[in-house]
Amino acid sequence: MLSAKSTPVVRATLPAVGAAIGEITELFYAKLFEAHPDLLRNLFNRGNQAAGTQRQALAGSIAAFATHLLEHPDSRPDAMLRRIAHKHASLGVAPAQYEVVHQHLFAAILEVLGDAVTPEVAAAWDEVYWLMAGALIAVEERLYAEQGCLPGGSWGEWEVVDRTEETADVASFLLRPLGDGVRPLPFRAGQYVSVQVELADGARQIRQYSLVGATDSAVRRISVKRERADGTTPAGEVSSHLHDHVEVGDTLRVSAPFGDLVLDDPERAGDLADRPMLLASAGVGVTPMLSLLHELEIRGHQQPVLVVHGDRSPADHALREEQTALAGKLAQGETLFFYERDAEAADRTGRTDLDGVEVPTGTVAYLCGPLPFMRAVRGQLLAKGVAASDIHYEVFGPDLWLGKQ
Repeated sequence: MLSAKSTPVVRATLPAVGAAIGEITELFYAKLFEAHPDLLRNLFNRGNQAAGTQRQALAGSIAAFATHLLEHPDSRPDAMLRRIAHKHASLGVAPAQYEVVHQHLFAAILEVLGDAVTPEVAAAWDEVYWLMAGALIAVEERLYAEQGCLPGGSWGEWEVVDRTEETADVASFLLRPLGDGVRPLPFRAGQYVSVQVELADGARQIRQYSLVGATDSAVRRISVKRERADGTTPAGEVSSHLHDHVEVGDTLRVSAPFGDLVLDDPERAGDLADRPMLLASAGVGVTPMLSLLHELEIRGHQQPVLVVHGDRSPADHALREEQTALAGKLAQGETLFFYERDAEAADRTGRTDLDGVEVPTGTVAYLCGPLPFMRAVRGQLLAKGVAASDIHYEVFGPDLWLGKQ
C-alpha cells in the first residue's frame, strides 16, 4: 500500500510521469547498457531492444502499477506482477539486479523531468518503485524455491535427442537432461522454459519456448518458429541459430519451467472440472495449448472444450494432427480451424472470428498468439458474456498488454 504521504504526490505527478515514461525508459536502457553492456549481450533480448518493445512493456508496467496503487489502495495488481515474475525467474533475475535498475531508472527520471523532480516527488516515486520491486522479488524467490534452487540458479544442461521439422518454419527439439538417471520434475501444463545459446559474436542470448506434451515425460519438447526478417524487423537471432545450427547430440542451456498460463492457479477461484473451456491459438501459439489438452485428457475433463486455431494455411499449422487427435480424445472436444489460404481445408476461411460461434455460459478461455489476434478474440469473448477474470493469456515476448486487460 502506498503511504498517505506519497499518495497525493504520485496522484499529482502521474500525468507528467506517464507522458514522459517512454522517453524515461528509453534513456534508462541506454544508461543501463552503457554501464553494464553484458546485460544486453547475455540477458536482455537484443531484438526486442532494437524494436523498442521492451521499453514499451517496462513503461506500461510502471504506469499500470502506479495507477493501481492509486485506484485500488488496498490491493496489488497480482496478475500483472505474477506474469512479470515468472518471466524474470525464467531469465535468472536476482534480487541484487533491482538495485542496478533503480540506479539507472531514477537517473533517467531526473534527467528527463529535471527540476520537476523535487525531493518530495523523488521520495514518492522511489516508494512506488520499491513497492513493485519488493513484490516481484518476493514472488520470484517463491518461484525459485519451488524449483529447489537459489535465485538465478535454475539453469541446467540438456541434450538434444531428436529433431523434427514440423513445417517449413517450425522445428521441434526433444531434450533430455544430462546426467545418468536424471529425470526432470513434472512441469505444469502451459508453462515455458528459457533457452540460452551462444551466438557467433559470443553473445549468450535467451528466449522462452513453451513446453509441448505430457507434463511428466522423461524428456521435454519445444517447438521453435524461425522468426524471419519482414522488412521492419530483423530475423530472430536465437530461432535462426536453433534452426541452422542445433542438431541431435548438441547440448542446450535450459531453465526450469515457469509461466502462469496454467489450469490450476490458487489465485483463481472455482473448480475447472465443471467449466466449459475454449483454447484459442494462432501460429506457434499452439504450443502451450497442446500441453493443456494433454492435461485435460489425463483429468478426464467431461465439459465442452472448443479448440480454436488460426493460421495462414494448413501447411503452416504446426502440430495440427496432434492438436486434432488430442481434442478428439476429450469427452466433448471440438476443433475449429481458420486458414487465410487453402480454403477447402479450413473449417472457416480468413482470420479467426468467433462471430456465430456458440460459447457456453461459464467458459474459461486460454489464449496464445500475436497480440492483435488475442485482443480480437478477447473482445469477442467479452461481448459473448465471458468474464474478464476467466480469460487468460500468454504473450511471446514483452507483454505490451500490461494494464490494458
